[in-house]
Amino acid sequence: MIARPRLRSLRNKLALVFFAITAAAFSAIYFYVVPQLESNLEQRQLDDLRLAAEENRLRFETAIGRNLSEQDLKDRVSNAAEASDARVTLLRVEASLSGPRDELTMRFPLLFETKDVPLNRGLAMRAVNARRPRTDVVTDDGQEFGQVAQPIEFRDQLRWVVIYSRDFEDVTDAVSFVRNRVLLATGAALLIALLGGYLVARRLAQRVRRLELAAGEVAQGRFIEPLPVDSRDELGALTRTFNEMQVQLRQLDVARKEFIATASHELRTPIFSLAGFVELLQHEDMDDDTRREFIDTMSEQVARLQKLSVNLLDLSRLDSGSVELHDEPVDLAELARSVLVEFAPAIADHDSVVDVELPEEGPEARCDRERVAQIMRILLDNALRHTPTGTHVAVRANRGNGAAGLTVADTGPGLPGAARNKVFERFYTGDATRGAGLGLAIAHELAERMEGRLVLTSTRGKTAFTLKLPAEDGDR
Repeated sequence: MIARPRLRSLRNKLALVFFAITAAAFSAIYFYVVPQLESNLEQRQLDDLRLAAEENRLRFETAIGRNLSEQDLKDRVSNAAEASDARVTLLRVEASLSGPRDELTMRFPLLFETKDVPLNRGLAMRAVNARRPRTDVVTDDGQEFGQVAQPIEFRDQLRWVVIYSRDFEDVTDAVSFVRNRVLLATGAALLIALLGGYLVARRLAQRVRRLELAAGEVAQGRFIEPLPVDSRDELGALTRTFNEMQVQLRQLDVARKEFIATASHELRTPIFSLAGFVELLQHEDMDDDTRREFIDTMSEQVARLQKLSVNLLDLSRLDSGSVELHDEPVDLAELARSVLVEFAPAIADHDSVVDVELPEEGPEARCDRERVAQIMRILLDNALRHTPTGTHVAVRANRGNGAAGLTVADTGPGLPGAARNKVFERFYTGDATRGAGLGLAIAHELAERMEGRLVLTSTRGKTAFTLKLPAEDGDR
C-alpha cells in the first residue's frame, strides 16, 4: 500500500475541516455578531435617552419667560438629570449678525450642567437647525458617551438647547463580558471540534482503510470473507456494494476457471482424436470402408470444434456489446419451418418424431430474424442431443397477452430440480460429455437483448423451452 503523508490522510483532513468550520463560526460571532450587539445596545441607549428628553421638554418650556431664580433653574436641570438617568447640560441659544456679509452666527453659552461632560456645541447646532432632537456618540478620555440635543422653543423662538449625556459604560461592560465568554467558548469549541473531529474521522478512516485493504486483496485475486456492514450510512452502502461485487467477481472467477477447464477439455478431445486419426491415415494401410469411417468421425470432430468456436465467439460478442440486432417483424411459424428443414437429417438420424403445430400465418414478433433462428437451432439441438433416441419433439407457435411465442418441447426424462435453476448459466451442463453448456446461455442472453425471455417448463417426462418476444402491433 502507498504510505500517505499525515496531512493528506482522510483522518487529519476531516479533523482539520471540523476545526476550520468551528473557527469560522466563532470568528463570525466575534467579529460580526458582537459588534452588531454593541451597536444595537448603544442605539437602544440613545433611543431611551431621546424618549427621556421628550418627556422632560415641558419642564424647560414652562421655565422660559418666567422670572425663575438661578437656583430654580438649576433644580429643573437636576430633576431632569435624575428623571432621565443622564447628565444634563443647558445651553442658551444666541444669534448675532457678523462677518462682511452680516451672516447669522449662533452661539451657545453654558447656563448649567449637572456633571462635567464633553460640551458638544456642534450637536446643539444641528438640533437648532433641524428644530428637532439630534443624537451623537462622542469619546472623552477613552470613554464613550451617547448624547441627545433637545431644542426648547418659546413663542416660535429657540431659546435653549438641552443636551442629555449618558456614558456607555454598561454597554462596554456587557460587550466585554460577551467577548470574553465568546473567546472562552471558542477555545473550548475548537478543542472539542479538534478532538471530536479527529475521533470521528479516525473511525471513518478505519472503515475506509478496511475497504481499501479488502479491495487490494481482491485485486490480487484473493477473495476474503464479506466485510461486516455496521452502519446504514454511505460507507455502509459502499461496504454492501463491495461485498456484492466480490460475490460477483468470485462467481466470474469460478466461471472463468470452469470455462478454461471445459474449453480445454472440449478442444483437447477432438484435437487429440483428429491427430490420432491423421496419424493412422498416414501410417496405416486400411481398406476403403475403414478409411471412410475414420473420415466421417473426423468430420464429426471438426463440426464439434466449429460449433464450440462459434459459441465462444458469440459469447465474446455478447460480453463486448458488439452484437447488432435488427428490429423487424418476423413470422415465427415461417421461420420455424425453415429451421426444421435444416434439422431434417439430424431428426432422421435421431429417429425422432416431430409434431409441428404452426399456423399458416403468424404470429409475428418484433425481433432479429437471424438471432431468433439461432435460438431455434439451439433449442432443437438441445432437444435432440440430451434425449434418448426416438424421443418425440414438438414445435409450436402461438400468441397472447401482447407476446408472440415459439416453443420447442420434448418427451425426454426432464430436468432435475437443481439443473432447472442453473440451466441458463454459462458453462453449466448436466452431462459434461455432451457439449460445453454454452448454447442455452447464449439463447437466454439473446432473448433478453431482444426484450424477450426464454422460459423453461420441466416435469418428469416432459421439457419445454418457450421463447416469448414482443408481438408486432396489430397482432395481439
